[in-house]
Amino acid sequence: MKIGFVVNDVATEKPVYTTNRLAMTAKQLGHEAWFMGVGDLSYQPDGSISTKARRASGKSYRSLERHLADVQKPDIEELIGLAEFDVVMLRNDPADDAESAPWAPNAAVAFGQLVAALGVLVVNDPTCLANALSKAYFQHFPQIVRPRTLISRDADLIDEFVSDLGGRAVLKPLQGSGGSGVFLVDRKESPNLNQIIEAISRDGYVVAQEYLPEAKNGDVRFFVMNGRPLESKGAYAAFRRVSAGTDLRSNMSAGGSAKSAKVTDEMLELIDIVRPKLVADGMFLVGLDIVGDKLMEVNVFSPGGLGSAKGMTDVDFAPIIIEELERKVNIRRHHPEIDNRTLATT
Repeated sequence: MKIGFVVNDVATEKPVYTTNRLAMTAKQLGHEAWFMGVGDLSYQPDGSISTKARRASGKSYRSLERHLADVQKPDIEELIGLAEFDVVMLRNDPADDAESAPWAPNAAVAFGQLVAALGVLVVNDPTCLANALSKAYFQHFPQIVRPRTLISRDADLIDEFVSDLGGRAVLKPLQGSGGSGVFLVDRKESPNLNQIIEAISRDGYVVAQEYLPEAKNGDVRFFVMNGRPLESKGAYAAFRRVSAGTDLRSNMSAGGSAKSAKVTDEMLELIDIVRPKLVADGMFLVGLDIVGDKLMEVNVFSPGGLGSAKGMTDVDFAPIIIEELERKVNIRRHHPEIDNRTLATT
C-alpha cells in the first residue's frame, strides 16, 4: 500500500507529531509512506495530479527522530503522480497557515477532491473538510453535546450573551485552532470585555461560549475512528490535557501536559450521539475534545496526541489505524463504485 501524508510543510514537521508516528508505523508494516507539503501539489495540463514527495529510505526504523530526519534529507525529493497512491491522508493544520499561507487550507481540500476523483482514497473526506474550515462546522453537531454558544461580530449581542451566562464566558475567533486567541472573561475580574471583542473581531467573527467549571481540570482528547472510540487491548485512545498554570488553554501546543484519563459512560454516550454526523461526513479519524459531558471541539484535520495516548495506556494505536486503511483499500479494489465519503468511514 502506498500512503501519502499531506502536511503544512515537510521541513517544519517534528518527530513527535502523530503524522510521523503513523508514517513510521506504515513503513514497519511493509507499506510506502510519503510526505508532501500543501505547496508541493500540482495540477498538470493533462489533468493528472503530481506532487514533490519524500520518504525515509532505510529498511526499518525504531526511532521517530531518525525516521523524520531521513524524510527531511535535502536530496531525496521525487516527483510522483498522485494516481499511484492507494491512500492520501490530509494532515495539514489550517491554523498553522492562517497568517503565513492563507491560501493553503483551501488548496489542500481542493486538491484532495481532485485526488479522490482519481479513485484514490482520501481521508478525511475533502469535501466535508471544506465545510469544516471554520468553527461554525461544530454547530452542526447535536445541541445536547455542545456548550451554549453565540457566533457574532455585534459587541452588544456578545455583551448581553455574556451577561446571560452570569458574566463568565470563553471568547475565541471563529477561524483557527491550537488554543490561539482564546480568552476567559469574568466581569468580576476583567471589565475589558469590549477590548477583547474588538481584538478578536478584527480578523472575523467572535465565538462566545459557555464556560464549563470542569474545564479547570483540563479536557480529554479522545480519538474516534469510523465514528467509534479507538480502542485496543481494553484501552481507549484517550488522555487528559491539563493546562500550564492558570492558562485556560489545555492544548499541547499551548504548553499543556498529558495525564491519564478516566473514560466515563458520559463520554461514550457523547460519542454515540455524534457518530452519525462523523460517519455521514466521511470523518475517518478525528480527535474529540471533551469537558465533562460536553464536546468543546472536533479536530477533523490533524488530530494529534497518539504518542500521549500510548504513553498513558501503554498501547500503540497507530498500527490499528494503518491496518484499517489497508482494509478500506481492499474494499475499494473489489467495490470501486463506493464513493470516497462512504468508504472513508465504512
